[in-house]
Amino acid sequence: MAWRNVWRNRRRTGITVAAMAFALGLMIPYSGLMAGYIRDMERNLVDLEVGDVQVFASGYRDDPDLSRLIDDTHWTLSLEAGGFEVSERLLAWGLVAARESSAGVSFRGIDPASDADVSGINEHLDEGAWLSADHPKEVVIGRTLARMLGASVGDELVVVSQGADGAGAYDLFHVRGILGPVSEATDRTGVFLLADTFRELFVVPQGVHQLIVRRPPGLELDAAATEVRALAGPLDVQTWRELLPILANLLDTAAGAIYILFVIIYLAVAMLILNAMLMAVFERIREIGVLKALGVGPGAIFALMGVEAALQTGLAVVAGLALGLPVLLYLASEGIEMLAFSGTTVMGMSMQPIWHAVASPSSVGGPIAILVAMVAIAAFFPALKAARIDPVDAIHHN
Repeated sequence: MAWRNVWRNRRRTGITVAAMAFALGLMIPYSGLMAGYIRDMERNLVDLEVGDVQVFASGYRDDPDLSRLIDDTHWTLSLEAGGFEVSERLLAWGLVAARESSAGVSFRGIDPASDADVSGINEHLDEGAWLSADHPKEVVIGRTLARMLGASVGDELVVVSQGADGAGAYDLFHVRGILGPVSEATDRTGVFLLADTFRELFVVPQGVHQLIVRRPPGLELDAAATEVRALAGPLDVQTWRELLPILANLLDTAAGAIYILFVIIYLAVAMLILNAMLMAVFERIREIGVLKALGVGPGAIFALMGVEAALQTGLAVVAGLALGLPVLLYLASEGIEMLAFSGTTVMGMSMQPIWHAVASPSSVGGPIAILVAMVAIAAFFPALKAARIDPVDAIHHN
């Protein structure tokens, strides 16, 4: 009976189903693109910049002095024994000059072999090559910094800073590589050099300033932080979300904004469904009255209207999947070229040249679940009105 009633007015049913299908077909790729945007932003941040967890000497973050060091390799070995991947880094600040330009920079001394286990920045080059132990006087710099200095691969850089002993730190380096877009801070100020070169330049014979820690696959961030704190003893341990709370909140807000747009779009569809079902009820008042006079209860009438809404929603879901799923799969595999925006910073992170969607159950199930919920809400009032019709009044209705 519900199936017959759905097709009594084919035009109205077609418009209603088409509206739901179009909205769903639009929201599925949108959901995947937004999920991909959030995933890429977090991956860019964690893989290229801060890692999952960072460890510092107590008080270093409040007073980042060259002499405030993690001076015992026991902590690194302890974390590695606990299943974590660790990279030791040395940090300093100073000036670099090339030709007639100069800029303030942050120096980051690393061991290329161990750093490659926790960071993908060694593969994120626009020009040149990554650091090599065979070339201790060569550095890799951020793309914006290279542009500010007018420096290219092979050019000379003059470094001016101060060592841990209080004496001046001066040296001449060559640009070995220029990074692709990472983040505003790294693009503008980042200078990567070998740890041994850093120690010689800044007179830091032992110890490190920072440990970048990556958690094992499957381990939640909070659980990983708890384990690292237990293994790191008195050291200062911070997750990336604690180090960058504003960025973390913005990513969480962006995730919530997906569902807000779902509700806004589907609300328009729900109004259409509400109108269509109310019209169907008013057109069938006498019929509903006869059914109730024959003994059909209010619950059965309510269920009949609900089944009609469910049938239309089912048709819309099938059509919406046929529209949206191929687009989602294409965007997940090929993505959208964003070359014009490559390097543009959003929330301090540089946009990547290709924007890929995420084809996951939540990217498809989320839009469907919210559509079903909105249809159920929209269908409730017409179904309730039909269930409460008085049979005597309905039979005499003109």
